[in-house]
This record gives sequence, structure tokens and C-alpha cells, in this order.
Amino acid sequence: MITSSIDAPGTHEIECALTLLGIQGCDLSIVIVSYNTLGMTRECLASIERNRGDLVAQIIVVDNNSQDGSVAMIKAEFPHVELIENKENKGFAAANNQAFFRCRGQFVLLLNSDTIILDEVLQASVEYLECHPRVGAMGCQVLNTDRSVQFTCSGFPTLARLLAMTLALDRIGKFTWLDRYLMRWWRRDDEREVEVISGCYLMIRKEVLENVGLLDESFFFFGEETDWCRRMREAGWQLVFAPVGRIIHHGGGSVKKLNFKRDVMLTAATVRLHRKYGSLAAEVTAYAILMGFNLSRAALWSIVACGSYRGKERSDHFLKVVASWRDCWPTGRIS
Repeated sequence: MITSSIDAPGTHEIECALTLLGIQGCDLSIVIVSYNTLGMTRECLASIERNRGDLVAQIIVVDNNSQDGSVAMIKAEFPHVELIENKENKGFAAANNQAFFRCRGQFVLLLNSDTIILDEVLQASVEYLECHPRVGAMGCQVLNTDRSVQFTCSGFPTLARLLAMTLALDRIGKFTWLDRYLMRWWRRDDEREVEVISGCYLMIRKEVLENVGLLDESFFFFGEETDWCRRMREAGWQLVFAPVGRIIHHGGGSVKKLNFKRDVMLTAATVRLHRKYGSLAAEVTAYAILMGFNLSRAALWSIVACGSYRGKERSDHFLKVVASWRDCWPTGRIS
């Protein structure tokens, strides 16, 4: 079993500490990491209030040093929310880990700040996990802003899957077995076991924290939920996509402001996964495949959409990623 190098709080220890403090448990702890997403965070918190039903829910927001007034808004409009104010941007994994030590729910939900809770998805998700004791984590159906289905949940980004994506083999409709990474052929309308659950809505059992450990903080942004999900599966837990309800995920928020740097960070995170779970050869191969992907897309956009603003914009985007080749190679420790 692969575990995090960060010690997870034991369930028994947490419950004892809460009892001594006179704090009661609850059904669900919802953890939201915010960074300069004031309007979306407000919308997200309001949607939880509208749609949590009979659940006794604890809501924790970890603010990564937002400069847009998010902290003041939360204090003024949502005084019941437990707020952790960081003096710097600690990243997604570290911020969630801070909140985990405060969670007293039977289940814990990682929820992006740029999401909207719909219908009774929170209650339905809790009931699903209660009825399926071997399922350690689950995801629900996620919609884009226009209500089209978002391709959340995926396979682990193995070298073969990354190569298929780079060569566009995963887009050949007749051969769905070539698309085991993003699984574009799957409509996300049926229940199935998956390898990776998207971090925009990832509900876990509290026991998973004790059994598997916290998020690996060497992943600053991107890759942390992929790593976490792999560790859950290797510890014997099932991961399931269950369309028991829906949320809207705008898919912008803090990430949208990163522009091409988003793909640089995503590339580095994916290479880091191969450093952690493979050899140096696997790491170098993953890096080469992903840089080939970015370079080929820059060339294709230049040729296919020659003379169009859209084509130039996309070509420039991928060229900037390639120009950042040093940053696409992960640095720092591996947990």
C-alpha cells in the first residue's frame, strides 16, 4: 500500500478531541478552497444552503490569500462557515489538508469554489456511500455552465494513454479502447467504477483519511486527486461515478486566470505522477510525450486554422507552453 508521507489524523483521535471540546459530529464536512473567486464562492455557498436538505453539514472554506475581498464577503454573508485564512497561496493539496484536521463529518466532500450544487445531490451522495460500504470515494454528474455534460472522472494517465492522446488515436470513435484516459465516448449517465474522480466534486469516507493519508502536498496544483485516487485503489477501496445528482462546474475560477500556465502546471503534475509511480525512464518518456503533444498542437493549429484569429490564439498558447519547457519538468520532493 502506498501512503502519503504526511501523517493523517486517526478517526479515533479526531473523535476524542472533538468530544473533549464539546463539538458534535455531523453528516458531511464540505471543504472549499478559494483563491480570488469572490463571486463564484458566494454562488457556491448559497447553492449549498439551498440544496443541503436535512443534512447536518459543516462547511469549511480555506482561503489561499485572496486579494478580491473573498474573506470579508464570507465573514459578512456566511458567518456560520468555518474560515481558514492563509497568508500565502499554499496550493490546493495543502489547503485541503488544513481543513481535514477540522472535519467532523462522517463523510468529507472536496468541492471547487466555482461550482453550483443542484437539486439533492449532497443528500443522494451521502445515501449512496451509506449503502455501499466498500466505496471509498464517489463523484457525481458534472455540467458545464451551458448545462452540457462535463467529462469528469477518468483513467490514470499511463504512458500508453498519453501517447494515444498525443497521436489523436483516442478520438477514433470505433475504437473506444484507445480512449481509456479521458473516456470521451462515455456520456457520464451510468454508474461505473473509475480510476480517477475529479476534484471539483469528490466525496470520501472519513476512514479513507486514516487508511490512505492526506493529499500529497508536493502536487501544488493539478495531479493531487489523481495521486490520491490511485492510493485509494491500491489500499483496496472502490472509486465510483454515480449519477445520483448534478452540479454545475464553471471550469474557470482561479484556473482561468492562469492562461497557458495552466497547461504548464498540468504537464509538470502528470510527469510528477510518473516520477512517483515509475522509473526515471517513465518520467522522461512522459515528459517527451507531453511536450510532443503541445508542439504538435501548436503546429496543427497554425496549419488547419491558417489566417484565423482562433487558430493563431491556440497556436500561440501551445507555443508558450513549449517555451516554458523548463517549468514543465517537475522539481522538488516526491512523497
